[in-house]
Amino acid sequence: MSSKSFYKSAPIFLAFLCMGFGDVVSPLSALLKEEFALSHTSSQLVTFLGMIMFGLLSVPMGIYQGRKGKKHVLLIGLIVAFFGLLIPTVFGFELFTILLLSVLFLGAGASILQVAGNPIMRDVSPEGKYSRNLSFGQFIKAIGTLSGMLIPVAAVKWWDLDWKILFPIYSVGLFITIFFLALTKIEESKMDESQYPTLKSCFSLLKNKYVLSMVFGIFLYVGAEVSLFSKIPIYLQEIYGFDLKTWGLLGSAFIVIAILIGRFSGAVVLNWMSARQFLILSTLIALVGMLGLFIPVKSVAIAAIFISGLGFANIFPLIFSIAIDKMPERSNELSGLMVTAIIGGAFVPMLFSVVADLSGSILIGFLIPVLCFVYIGIIALRKHSAVLD
Repeated sequence: MSSKSFYKSAPIFLAFLCMGFGDVVSPLSALLKEEFALSHTSSQLVTFLGMIMFGLLSVPMGIYQGRKGKKHVLLIGLIVAFFGLLIPTVFGFELFTILLLSVLFLGAGASILQVAGNPIMRDVSPEGKYSRNLSFGQFIKAIGTLSGMLIPVAAVKWWDLDWKILFPIYSVGLFITIFFLALTKIEESKMDESQYPTLKSCFSLLKNKYVLSMVFGIFLYVGAEVSLFSKIPIYLQEIYGFDLKTWGLLGSAFIVIAILIGRFSGAVVLNWMSARQFLILSTLIALVGMLGLFIPVKSVAIAAIFISGLGFANIFPLIFSIAIDKMPERSNELSGLMVTAIIGGAFVPMLFSVVADLSGSILIGFLIPVLCFVYIGIIALRKHSAVLD
């Protein structure tokens, strides 16, 4: 990567780091479950509110982005997330409703960042390197996600603090990113007014079976990922007796470490393996890992968590980049639709929680993400020769 290309892409990678901050809602739901003595379903409300904004904002922001530009929308997302982090910092952490409001704004910011961040990466990537750079961007995002698991553990064990320290730390990170992005000039792909996306042009894409299958794949993948992040700590606590605030939370961190390794490796592997082939391989690895959770041996369970993370690592950037590369002229509409599909992170974990509550076993709930990946495996194996009907 040339120095000029690196200069343009650096603030975009910082924005991906900030996207990872939004993933704090998953481990936060586990911590708040214990702190406020909530049921599985009630604690999942935290994740639900964080993810529901993807469904409400993504398509409208994709349309707005077509007119105003990706960098403009990226800055809006950073500012909204920054505001969300300030709410409990100013009004305190004692009320559950204040935390829910904070999560709502943090989710709104994260959804806007996803709408702009994924397609703008194509504008700052060398020809033919979009999938690779998007995987590396998701690797950077995973570092932000990992911080949401490791910082609370470090705060408890070494600093005599707790998870609340995340909010001022993340606020500083967002402020720095806003500053550098505002100063960076990015040459974006342009479109004339006749090509501006509309609600009709966005949702008309869903008539195409290829687009619909990819969007639904994102819906199920994100739902499975959020289920894994939010429920692994509880799984380790209920099945193997791990302490939730330390070793239980590190279970989620272990997943993210595997995702970090998987995404960094994916950026290398995609130099010589096609995105579709890598999607098939990643899906198989994820299924092997999740099925391993059902084997009642602690060492196998730990290994299964790590293997699951490796499989999960590149699913999102692969599905996203495969679709965008087939229809780059519809990138704003596709980005809006696929980021809207992140709302799966609200509904699939809620279904997981209901199944776990009804069955009385969190282990039974893991059948939900397994079924999600069966579908992803099906779309990975299918060849779509026609892009548009």
